Amino acid sequence: MLVVDELARHWWLIALRGLVAIIFGILAFAWPGLTLAVLVILFGAYAIVDGVLGLIAAFRGDTHHRVLLAVEGVVSVLAGIAAFAWPLITAFVLLYIIAFWAIVTGIIEIIASVRMRRALTNEIGLIVGGVLSVLFGILLIVAPGAGALAVVFLIGAYAIIFGVSLLGLAWRLRQHSEHLTGGASLGAARPA
Repeated sequence: MLVVDELARHWWLIALRGLVAIIFGILAFAWPGLTLAVLVILFGAYAIVDGVLGLIAAFRGDTHHRVLLAVEGVVSVLAGIAAFAWPLITAFVLLYIIAFWAIVTGIIEIIASVRMRRALTNEIGLIVGGVLSVLFGILLIVAPGAGALAVVFLIGAYAIIFGVSLLGLAWRLRQHSEHLTGGASLGAARPA
């Protein structure tokens, strides 16, 4: 139970990651005519913020998930930095960066979800997000020639669905945290 208890104390980090993903997805839909440069900037910003939040969660979490969260955070930050360092890369290279990032983070989230399911019953939010990440990455590798507009919509849909799954997980972790504290605390204000 210690693993889930530790994650439950920091449920708000997972919720923040979900919110950032949803905002990124909405922006992708709101501006469907995005140029490649703007898409690179949006992806780079999202990946860096997601990676930093993942690293914060890694250093505040338990030792079992610390390594997985840290690897996921580093991969996200590196993908974001690569997007900013080479803003004029071709659409194919950007797609492969996004595909690699989605597959790696998805696999890590599936592993984490399997560990969490042992202590938290009926929790599927993280495994759904992980499976969606892997499928999204594979789809980008299999069909890299899709038009830029279709890719923007695909990325937007993925980000929104992934963000919603993270918010669902955060909600469950918050409920678990309140159960542990007898409902007296939301978990975010407790010392680490």
